[in-house]
Amino acid sequence: MALALPETLSPSKVSSFKDCALAFRYSAIDRLPEEPTVAASRGSLVHLALEHLFEREPADRTPANAVTDLERAMEEFREEPDFTGLDLDADAEARFQIEAARLVENYFEMEDPTTIHPIGLELRLEADLGGLRLRGIIDRLELDHQGGLVVTDYKTGRVPGPNQQQARMEGVHFYALMCEELFGVRPASVQLLYLSGRITIATEPTEQATNALRRKVGALWQAVETACEREDFRPRPGALCNWCSFHAYCPAQGGDPSLVGTAVDLAS
Repeated sequence: MALALPETLSPSKVSSFKDCALAFRYSAIDRLPEEPTVAASRGSLVHLALEHLFEREPADRTPANAVTDLERAMEEFREEPDFTGLDLDADAEARFQIEAARLVENYFEMEDPTTIHPIGLELRLEADLGGLRLRGIIDRLELDHQGGLVVTDYKTGRVPGPNQQQARMEGVHFYALMCEELFGVRPASVQLLYLSGRITIATEPTEQATNALRRKVGALWQAVETACEREDFRPRPGALCNWCSFHAYCPAQGGDPSLVGTAVDLAS
């Protein structure tokens, strides 16, 4: 019996399928719960703080107000499963907040927020691509000085090496494709703001690159369809296994795939 296809495809799911088809299945199809991590939860907190910062009038987007916005974000985030699931003690929570504050401080060394003209914050988009529903959340969609669209994505992890930068840009190119499909306009620029290293990686999406991504996404979806029809999602052991939540079900990690059905029942 074939597996049900995912309803939508997002940049994170594209990366997941390419990194490990089995992890993709457990996350996107079986919808197994995933344990929160400090790094991911810290990133979510910083994103929320910057969202609040850009809700302010330009002149009010100051470092002092950013501290207030981070405190507000922390209070809102405190009851979220992504935070409560970390089960931090007092010292660990203090480190968590200090590290988040450092990332917010670093942001002000990268650009002047008073000059940014946002038209969407944590903007949820869905677009149809030949019957395939694309879904994503743009951290910040803005207009440049010439009125062109700019897609900005905040990153709170490590800055990638030169050989990895192109792959890391794929997510924002995905958003550029969605913008073109929805608005009929290709963004003038897409950029990643690596807050930890205070480095911006930006590029201009071209018609050639956007069309190539459109074909690539279509081919990947065909691969997902084939894997669902054959119920053939294979693990791909590697460095990313260290951060995977599915070891209990993964045969490559000594897990038992037969436990998936029980886990799905419990999650539902």
